[in-house]
This record gives sequence, structure tokens and C-alpha cells, in this order.
Amino acid sequence: MKITKILPLLIAFISLNAIAQDGPFIRKKKEQIKALKVAFITDELSLTPDEATKFWPLFNAFEDKQQEIKSQKLKGYLNRMDDDSFDKLSDKEASTLLNQMESSEDELYQAKKKFVTSLKGVISPLKILKLKKAEENFNRKLLQQYRDRKLGK
Repeated sequence: MKITKILPLLIAFISLNAIAQDGPFIRKKKEQIKALKVAFITDELSLTPDEATKFWPLFNAFEDKQQEIKSQKLKGYLNRMDDDSFDKLSDKEASTLLNQMESSEDELYQAKKKFVTSLKGVISPLKILKLKKAEENFNRKLLQQYRDRKLGK
């Protein structure tokens, strides 16, 4: 997958994950963002009640799996990269870390592939494509709002 497609998700995930350690206020914000995402996707896909009943459990299970992979594996690698000892990694250690990262990225890819396959029996191929577009648009809007707040707009 291209880095331009992964980067917004990774930034949003890292931001939310880092903030999540601050307690109930942050959890509430994460829940609000999730609710906004659900509403945005529902609107963009124009799901029928039958489609929604089948779609949302699949979507939520995929989101949970994705979150699990990112928080358990990728976050560990990213934390290690921030460590002062990062520059002191041997080539062998760096190669091992790179292999672990590739494995985690492959696991994310396989989870996404399985998710798309399971969606094919629930919503049309066009709606699956609209889902991808809706997720990217939502993340783009979320990042833009974050930037606007940081810049005081």
C-alpha cells in the first residue's frame, strides 16, 4: 500500500493513541470521533437497514483488529524508533526490526483483504469503494480540523 494512503490513518491512530492515555476526557473525545465517523460513513454509503445490520458488526470487528495490530505491534516499533538507542542499533537488529514491521504491515493488509472479502456478500462493490473513499475523506477532514485548531483558525 502507498504511504500516502497509510500516513493519515497512522497519524490519526498515533494521535488518538497517545492522547488516550490521558483519561476519561480523551476517551470521550475518541468516542465522539468514532460516532462522527459512523455517521459520516453511513451517510456516504447510503446503507439500507438490512445492509447496516450486516455491515457494522463486520466494520467494527475489522476496526478492533486493526487497532489491536497497531497498538500491540506497530506502536512498539515506533516507540523503539524514538528511543535514544535507536541510532545505536546494529544492522542485524535493524534488519530484525524491519522484518517485524513488515510482518505487522502484512498482517494489517491480510486483515483488510479479509474484511473486503466479507463485505462482498453484504454490500455492493461500488459501496465498498465508497467506503474506502469515505474513510479517506473522514481522516482528511479530521486532520484538517486538528491543523485548524493548532493554528488557531
